[in-house]
Amino acid sequence: MDWVVYAALILGFLAIVAGLVLLVIRLLQTWRAFKRLRRHLARELNHLADLGERTAEGAARALDTAELDATVRHLRVTLARFALLREAIDEAAGTFGRVAAFYPRK
Repeated sequence: MDWVVYAALILGFLAIVAGLVLLVIRLLQTWRAFKRLRRHLARELNHLADLGERTAEGAARALDTAELDATVRHLRVTLARFALLREAIDEAAGTFGRVAAFYPRK
């Protein structure tokens, strides 16, 4: 009967040791995961800060309308030239139409 008690004590001791080993392993895994999370979180926060800076720079460029104003002025000059050329073509077509009216056809 003594050996049954000792076997139960040894078995209980081994179960406690196995439980403690498992607890230590889980604690180490948790600590490593926490360190990895902190590292990735810091990296992602830096990336987010960079994106915020780029967005701020893009907004500043969007608010700078000097280039847009220059382009609009150039477009207006080009449209004025186009209108002048169109008037010249219309005038030439009108003149040609009047000459073609007197030109004999077959």
